[in-house]
Amino acid sequence: MFAIVQQEDFSQDKLYERLKNLAQDEDSGNTGAIVTFTGLVRDSNLSGGIDGIELEHYPGMTENALHKLVEQAVSRFSLNSAGTVHRVGRLYNNEQIVWVGTAAAHRQAAFDGACFLMDMLKQSVPLWKKEFKGEKSTWVEAKQTDDKAALKWMQKP
Repeated sequence: MFAIVQQEDFSQDKLYERLKNLAQDEDSGNTGAIVTFTGLVRDSNLSGGIDGIELEHYPGMTENALHKLVEQAVSRFSLNSAGTVHRVGRLYNNEQIVWVGTAAAHRQAAFDGACFLMDMLKQSVPLWKKEFKGEKSTWVEAKQTDDKAALKWMQKP
């Protein structure tokens, strides 16, 4: 499994291959499903168009929180492996911002693990986001919909 925070863009193909190889190494060929998700920077918010976002993080703390979240997903959904990459810094509209991948024996566990990672990432990983348009920027507040998505995973199954 892996958890990476970086400024550089990433290759979905390379991350998929890395996850697939890790899953095969760890489970002796029992992987029957791989699910991936790639998030992009949106070009608008509720107030209108934006030029992009800027993500700040606390080095060390952010990577540790992301790694713990991936470990939780692997354990909770009996995943063969999982990985995530989250970018930080200044990102423009339609650039890749986050990648999540999960590998499991069966598709439902892989889908659930990927959804868990994305829903919980916004709540448990210290990242701070500003949206910018031209020279003006505004900090983005946590959304109730994100809180609600995370809460469903915190309730007993």
